[in-house]
Amino acid sequence: MDQVERVVGESGTEGVGRVAVEAPPTEVSDKPVRRRYTIEYKLRILREAEGCREAGELGALLRREGLYSSHLSNWRGQRDRGELAGQSQAGRPPKPSGKVLEENKALRRENEQLRRRLKEAETIIEIQKKVSELLGTKLPAPPSDGSGS
Repeated sequence: MDQVERVVGESGTEGVGRVAVEAPPTEVSDKPVRRRYTIEYKLRILREAEGCREAGELGALLRREGLYSSHLSNWRGQRDRGELAGQSQAGRPPKPSGKVLEENKALRRENEQLRRRLKEAETIIEIQKKVSELLGTKLPAPPSDGSGS
Protein backbone atom coordinates (compact mmCIF):
# COMPACT_ATOMS: atom_id res chain seq x y z
CA MET A 1 0.00 0.00 0.00
CA ASP A 2 1.41 3.37 -0.96
CA GLN A 3 0.92 6.61 0.91
CA VAL A 4 1.77 10.15 -0.17
CA GLU A 5 3.95 11.95 2.35
CA ARG A 6 6.10 15.02 2.56
CA VAL A 7 9.68 13.77 2.49
CA VAL A 8 12.98 15.48 3.09
CA GLY A 9 15.75 14.46 0.75
CA GLU A 10 19.40 13.91 1.68
CA SER A 11 20.30 17.37 0.42
CA GLY A 12 17.76 18.93 2.77
CA THR A 13 15.21 19.77 0.10
CA GLU A 14 11.57 19.03 0.74
CA GLY A 15 9.26 17.36 -1.71
CA VAL A 16 6.32 15.05 -2.07
CA GLY A 17 6.99 11.40 -2.64
CA ARG A 18 5.48 7.97 -2.27
CA VAL A 19 6.43 5.91 0.73
CA ALA A 20 5.54 2.23 1.09
CA VAL A 21 3.48 1.67 4.21
CA GLU A 22 2.89 -1.76 5.63
CA ALA A 23 -0.76 -2.60 6.41
CA PRO A 24 -1.50 -3.27 10.07
CA PRO A 25 -2.12 -6.93 10.86
CA THR A 26 -5.76 -7.89 11.10
CA GLU A 27 -7.17 -10.19 13.72
CA VAL A 28 -9.98 -11.90 11.87
CA SER A 29 -10.67 -15.42 12.99
CA ASP A 30 -11.14 -18.16 10.45
CA LYS A 31 -14.58 -19.02 11.74
CA PRO A 32 -16.96 -16.33 13.01
CA VAL A 33 -18.06 -16.76 16.61
CA ARG A 34 -21.70 -16.15 17.48
CA ARG A 35 -22.07 -13.87 20.44
CA ARG A 36 -24.14 -15.19 23.32
CA TYR A 37 -25.75 -12.97 25.90
CA THR A 38 -26.75 -13.99 29.40
CA ILE A 39 -30.25 -13.28 30.64
CA GLU A 40 -28.85 -10.87 33.22
CA TYR A 41 -27.07 -8.91 30.48
CA LYS A 42 -30.20 -8.73 28.31
CA LEU A 43 -32.31 -7.50 31.22
CA ARG A 44 -29.68 -4.93 32.22
CA ILE A 45 -29.47 -3.54 28.67
CA LEU A 46 -33.28 -3.41 28.41
CA ARG A 47 -33.44 -1.43 31.68
CA GLU A 48 -30.76 0.96 30.42
CA ALA A 49 -32.54 1.36 27.07
CA GLU A 50 -35.84 2.13 28.75
CA GLY A 51 -34.08 4.76 30.84
CA CYS A 52 -32.82 6.62 27.75
CA ARG A 53 -34.78 9.89 27.48
CA GLU A 54 -32.51 12.27 25.58
CA ALA A 55 -32.12 12.29 21.79
CA GLY A 56 -29.23 10.07 20.73
CA GLU A 57 -28.88 8.41 24.11
CA LEU A 58 -30.24 5.06 22.91
CA GLY A 59 -27.98 5.12 19.85
CA ALA A 60 -24.97 5.79 22.08
CA LEU A 61 -25.92 2.82 24.27
CA LEU A 62 -26.22 0.52 21.26
CA ARG A 63 -22.87 1.69 19.82
CA ARG A 64 -21.14 1.32 23.20
CA GLU A 65 -22.39 -2.25 23.58
CA GLY A 66 -21.99 -3.19 19.90
CA LEU A 67 -25.68 -4.05 19.55
CA TYR A 68 -28.42 -3.44 16.99
CA SER A 69 -31.93 -2.18 17.61
CA SER A 70 -33.17 -5.62 16.50
CA HIS A 71 -31.47 -7.09 19.58
CA LEU A 72 -33.63 -4.88 21.77
CA SER A 73 -36.78 -5.82 19.84
CA ASN A 74 -36.06 -9.54 20.16
CA TRP A 75 -35.15 -9.26 23.83
CA ARG A 76 -38.30 -7.26 24.61
CA GLY A 77 -40.35 -10.01 22.98
CA GLN A 78 -38.54 -12.66 25.00
CA ARG A 79 -39.15 -10.69 28.19
CA ASP A 80 -42.84 -10.18 27.39
CA ARG A 81 -43.30 -13.91 26.71
CA GLY A 82 -41.63 -14.71 30.03
CA GLU A 83 -38.62 -16.39 28.45
CA LEU A 84 -36.21 -14.23 30.44
CA ALA A 85 -37.85 -14.79 33.83
CA GLY A 86 -36.75 -17.40 36.33
CA GLN A 87 -33.72 -18.68 34.45
CA SER A 88 -30.13 -17.84 35.23
CA GLN A 89 -28.66 -19.00 31.92
CA ALA A 90 -29.99 -19.27 28.40
CA GLY A 91 -30.27 -22.74 26.98
CA ARG A 92 -32.52 -25.61 26.19
CA PRO A 93 -35.58 -26.17 28.32
CA PRO A 94 -35.29 -28.99 30.85
CA LYS A 95 -36.19 -32.50 29.75
CA PRO A 96 -39.61 -33.74 30.85
CA SER A 97 -39.69 -35.70 34.11
CA GLY A 98 -40.34 -39.43 34.33
CA LYS A 99 -43.92 -38.77 35.45
CA VAL A 100 -44.67 -36.77 32.32
CA LEU A 101 -43.08 -39.41 30.09
CA GLU A 102 -45.13 -42.19 31.73
CA GLU A 103 -48.35 -40.22 31.35
CA ASN A 104 -47.49 -39.59 27.70
CA LYS A 105 -46.96 -43.33 27.09
CA ALA A 106 -50.26 -44.18 28.80
CA LEU A 107 -52.14 -41.63 26.70
CA ARG A 108 -50.58 -42.99 23.51
CA ARG A 109 -51.65 -46.55 24.44
CA GLU A 110 -55.18 -45.37 25.22
CA ASN A 111 -55.33 -43.46 21.95
CA GLU A 112 -54.27 -46.57 19.99
CA GLN A 113 -56.91 -48.72 21.78
CA LEU A 114 -59.61 -46.16 20.97
CA ARG A 115 -58.55 -46.11 17.31
CA ARG A 116 -58.86 -49.91 17.13
CA ARG A 117 -62.31 -49.82 18.78
CA LEU A 118 -63.46 -47.11 16.38
CA LYS A 119 -62.31 -49.15 13.38
CA GLU A 120 -64.19 -52.22 14.72
CA ALA A 121 -67.34 -50.13 15.27
CA GLU A 122 -67.15 -48.72 11.73
CA THR A 123 -66.78 -52.26 10.33
CA ILE A 124 -69.83 -53.45 12.29
CA ILE A 125 -71.89 -50.50 11.03
CA GLU A 126 -70.90 -51.25 7.42
CA ILE A 127 -71.97 -54.91 7.86
CA GLN A 128 -75.29 -53.78 9.36
CA LYS A 129 -75.88 -51.53 6.35
CA LYS A 130 -75.23 -54.39 3.91
CA VAL A 131 -77.51 -56.78 5.83
CA SER A 132 -80.21 -54.12 5.86
CA GLU A 133 -79.90 -53.71 2.08
CA LEU A 134 -80.11 -57.50 1.56
CA LEU A 135 -83.22 -57.78 3.74
CA GLY A 136 -84.80 -54.68 2.24
CA THR A 137 -85.24 -52.90 5.56
CA LYS A 138 -84.39 -49.30 6.12
CA LEU A 139 -82.10 -48.31 8.97
CA PRO A 140 -82.87 -45.09 10.83
CA ALA A 141 -80.57 -42.19 9.94
CA PRO A 142 -77.79 -41.63 12.46
CA PRO A 143 -78.36 -38.68 14.77
CA SER A 144 -76.75 -35.44 13.62
CA ASP A 145 -74.09 -33.97 15.89
CA GLY A 146 -74.64 -30.52 14.41
CA SER A 147 -71.20 -30.35 12.78
CA GLY A 148 -72.58 -30.71 9.25
CA SER A 149 -70.26 -33.60 8.35
